[in-house]
Amino acid sequence: MLPERYEQDGDLPGGLTPAEDRDWWSQARCNDLAGTMSGLFFSDELQDIAKAKQICALCPVVAECLEGALERREPWGVWGGQLLLNGKVLQSKRRRGRPPKVPRPEDQLPEIPVPVHLQSRVVYKSTA
Repeated sequence: MLPERYEQDGDLPGGLTPAEDRDWWSQARCNDLAGTMSGLFFSDELQDIAKAKQICALCPVVAECLEGALERREPWGVWGGQLLLNGKVLQSKRRRGRPPKVPRPEDQLPEIPVPVHLQSRVVYKSTA
């Protein structure tokens, strides 16, 4: 769960909602209570992003996570199996520098489907 300071009613810093609205967080596969996976979920490296998306793919609360991220307009990271930038879902991402003539298999990110009830709320952003 979240630190005790966030488990109170009323307006919370950073747009957080009261703890009862986020009961799903304890079931998230990325929640190890120590933040050890933050590097994967907030990385620029394609391999890290791919690992984060694979973790999300098997998560029982992927829809709740993505829904919350869209509501908060998360500025960056993998949320609910999708890579977000400035509150919008990136459809693809490539390495820095000149793109290769032949795409590298290791640079292909897994595609995690957006839950049906959220598809109308997702705004896509072009490649970063």
